[in-house]
Amino acid sequence: MNLYVTADSNWAIGKGKELLIRIPREQKLFMEETAGKVIVMGRKTLESKYQGMAVQGRTNIILSENKNLQVKGATVVYSLEALLEELQKYPDEDIYIIGGEKVFAQLLPYCKVAHVTKLDHAYAADKYFSNLDQNPEWKLTAESDELTYFDIAYEFLRYEKVE
Repeated sequence: MNLYVTADSNWAIGKGKELLIRIPREQKLFMEETAGKVIVMGRKTLESKYQGMAVQGRTNIILSENKNLQVKGATVVYSLEALLEELQKYPDEDIYIIGGEKVFAQLLPYCKVAHVTKLDHAYAADKYFSNLDQNPEWKLTAESDELTYFDIAYEFLRYEKVE
């Protein structure tokens, strides 16, 4: 399994129901990388990032504790166990975990590759991702040149789980 996350210099990923920043180049890369693949997200990510609608051109799986939640064009599962069972239908390398904080925390142990857009900036935030630089189970295996979006420097990083 893969995960896809944008994090600031403190590994923050959001505040309230909002992302820290939206970088068009990162969004384009995400859309290319996940086209035709399986994306897994929580209800809050679906609502805040995608206005409650399934992302076209992908198999959308939503993890939610709300047993009344139904999303047109998506499969909704209500427990981690049900999610893991559902994901067995797909090739492991085609699965992308895309948030939010709780879903990342639950599924990080199952992931083998982490695609991280790392921002060289610290935001006021209340949602965080695990610091992979301090986790001995993960190794940085690739990084892009430094890029900028207005005055924010960022780079694309790839981490792989140490086997």
